[in-house]
Amino acid sequence: MKPNVISIVLGGGRGTRLNPLTLTRSKPAVPIAGKYRLVDIPISNCLNAGYNRIFVLTQYNSASLNSHIKNTYNFSVFEKGFVDILAAEQTNDGDKWYEGTADAVRRINRYLEAHEYEYILILSGDQLYQMDFQKLIDFHIEKNAKITLATIPVNAKDATSFGILKSDENDRITSFIEKPKTELLVDWSSEVSDSMKGQGREYLASMGIYVFNKHELLNLLETTDGLDFGKELIPHAIEHSDVYSFQYDGYWTDIGNIDSFFEANIGLTDDIPLFNLFDSNTIYSRSRMLPPSKYAGCLLDRVIVAGGCIINADKIERSVIGVRSRIGKGTVIRNTYMMGSDHYQNLDDIVAAQKANRPLVGVGERCYIDNCIIDKSACIGNDVRITGGEHIEDGDFETHTVKDGIVVIKKKAILPNNTVIGSK
Repeated sequence: MKPNVISIVLGGGRGTRLNPLTLTRSKPAVPIAGKYRLVDIPISNCLNAGYNRIFVLTQYNSASLNSHIKNTYNFSVFEKGFVDILAAEQTNDGDKWYEGTADAVRRINRYLEAHEYEYILILSGDQLYQMDFQKLIDFHIEKNAKITLATIPVNAKDATSFGILKSDENDRITSFIEKPKTELLVDWSSEVSDSMKGQGREYLASMGIYVFNKHELLNLLETTDGLDFGKELIPHAIEHSDVYSFQYDGYWTDIGNIDSFFEANIGLTDDIPLFNLFDSNTIYSRSRMLPPSKYAGCLLDRVIVAGGCIINADKIERSVIGVRSRIGKGTVIRNTYMMGSDHYQNLDDIVAAQKANRPLVGVGERCYIDNCIIDKSACIGNDVRITGGEHIEDGDFETHTVKDGIVVIKKKAILPNNTVIGSK
C-alpha cells in the first residue's frame, strides 16, 4: 500500500527578483516551456508518485494561479484525490498574511485535521526538477526519520545562496548553516558521488523539499514560534530530533531570478536537455483545445513550439515559442522565450488594429529579436529590433525591463513599428 501522504505546495512570496514577470502573477503561475506553469512541476511530481492529495498555498497575485489550478486539476468523483487552493485569509485567530513557510503551514493546520495522514510532503512552487517522491518517502520510512530534507550537491559559489548541511555515514544531519560566506565553507564538504565531486559540487544544499512525520511537524509548529522552515524550524529540529538527508543528483534549479528562468527555458531546446520534457514522467497542465501550429517559409533550428501558433518567420533558432504565438514574415528570432497569448484576436479586432496602425498581438514582420523574453499577449510591430546582451545596461522602462543583458518585454506591452531596444 502507498504511504499515507498529504502534499503542500507553497505558493511563494512576492517574487520581486522575477519582475516584471511577477507584476501581475505569482511565481508559481509564471509560464514555462511554452505551455506549462511553474506550479505544474511539483504537482506533477506528486501525481507521478501516486500522491494525489495536494494543497496549494497562495497569497500574492494569486488570481491567475487559482484559475489555472481550478481549470487543470479535476479528479473523478470516484477518487479521493484533490488539488485544493488555500489562500491566505483573515480569521478570528489573526488578520495577517502568511509571514513565512512555517507560518503558512501552521495557519492552515485546521484544514489538515479533516484528513488522515502519516507523512506530510512540503514543496516549493517555483522549482524545476523531476524527482521520484516515492523514493524520497521510502528513504524517510527506511531510516525511521522524523524529518527528511531533500539535498543536492552544489559548488562553493552556489553554496553561499543555500542552507548547507553536513551528515554522518548514516545520512543523519548533524549540522546546518544558512547561506554561509565562502570563507566559512572550509569544513562543510560532504560525501558525494564521484561525478558530483568531479564537478566541484561537494557541499550539500537543502532543496526546500521536506518530509515530516505528522506528529513531529505538529509538535514543531506548536512548541516553536519560528516563521520559516529553512531559517528557523529545520535548524532547531536538527539539534533536537532525527533529521536525515536524501541526496538527489538529478537536474534541479531554483527559479529565483530572470537569468535562471531564461536559462532554464532556453536549455529545453538542447539536443539532450538537463530537464527532459520527453520523459516517461508526465508533466500535467491545463488541456487546451488548440489547432495545430502552422508554418510557412520558416527555418527552425532547436526550437520548441506549443500549439495554436501561426509562424511565417524567416528563421527561429534556440527558442521556445508559447501557445497562440503569431510571428510575421521576414522575422528572425534567436535565444528567445516567447510566451504566446491567452486569446486569439478575431477578425474585427485585427481590422480595427490595422486601421488604427496599432500592432497585432505577437511579433510583426521583418523584426530581429535576440536574448529576449516576451511575456503574454505583447504586441510587437513591424521592423522592430531587440538585441539583448552584455552591451545593454539593466533598467526598467514602460514596455520592458533589462536584467543581466536579457530584455523582458512586459505582458500586453505595445512596441510600435521601428522600435529599437539594445542596438549595438
